[in-house]
Amino acid sequence: MSDAILLTNTAGDRAEIDSFGAELTSWRASGVDLVWAKDATIWNQSAPILFPIVGWTREGTVRVDGKPYPLSLHGFAWKKQFAVAERRSDFLRLELAADAETRALYPFDFRLAVEFRLSLAGLENALIVTNSGATPLPYACGLHPAIRWPFGGSMAPHSIVFEKPERAEVPVIAPGGLISRRARPVPLEGRVLPLTPELLAEEALVFLNANSKSLTFDNGAGARLVVELDEFPHIAFWSLPPAPYLCIEPWTGHGDPEDFFGELAEKPSMRLLPPGQSSRHSVTFRFERTLATA
Repeated sequence: MSDAILLTNTAGDRAEIDSFGAELTSWRASGVDLVWAKDATIWNQSAPILFPIVGWTREGTVRVDGKPYPLSLHGFAWKKQFAVAERRSDFLRLELAADAETRALYPFDFRLAVEFRLSLAGLENALIVTNSGATPLPYACGLHPAIRWPFGGSMAPHSIVFEKPERAEVPVIAPGGLISRRARPVPLEGRVLPLTPELLAEEALVFLNANSKSLTFDNGAGARLVVELDEFPHIAFWSLPPAPYLCIEPWTGHGDPEDFFGELAEKPSMRLLPPGQSSRHSVTFRFERTLATA
């Protein structure tokens, strides 16, 4: 059974998390609602957790020691019930451990913790992966929050502003969601990526091995969402225009390359975590607004 859990801070900001999938379902900062309210007629999610893979796999299958396992888009964490491990007014830690159901898809022992901390500095969302088995753990993880677009009451053109210059092209998404060796151009203007529904209509924009460790989602009218990344090398943007949201997705891994046919542990960008060790990946979201001057 899912459980909606409310976090607050001393500024009156609020965030709500569903223990089913450890999914952020709402966040209100400085009086502004920032997370898209899920709509089953468009997309019935708001911020799924991606684990133990990110993206699509060839024919919905991975191979471990030569055996196929039916592990498909973004893994299974987003459709599992998490247990509440720690809860305070401004902090929540949810945990998921391997069970018979997960081992039938992914034959490894693990623990996945998802943390949310709502402070005056913003909302931090962290993924902590622990290898509780006896062999190296191949994994990828990511976040998939849908941010309202437009947000903050602005109807001005919105944009993404990267911390550092990025390549003005992204991989073509091949049939089946696979990552192609081919690339397509994107209209980067310096560090600024102007956003239009047409830009997101074709497929996700995936910036592999991005130079930037932070970016800003600017609403063109004095408000912005700053996104700071820790241990997430890839950044993707996805929407279903004309749906009013933009998913800003930090990833450690990505979908299968279209020419990849190997073992899960050999897949590009998968991480191998030694037995008994943990790895932490986090994102901090910070809402800022420029005060009007006379």
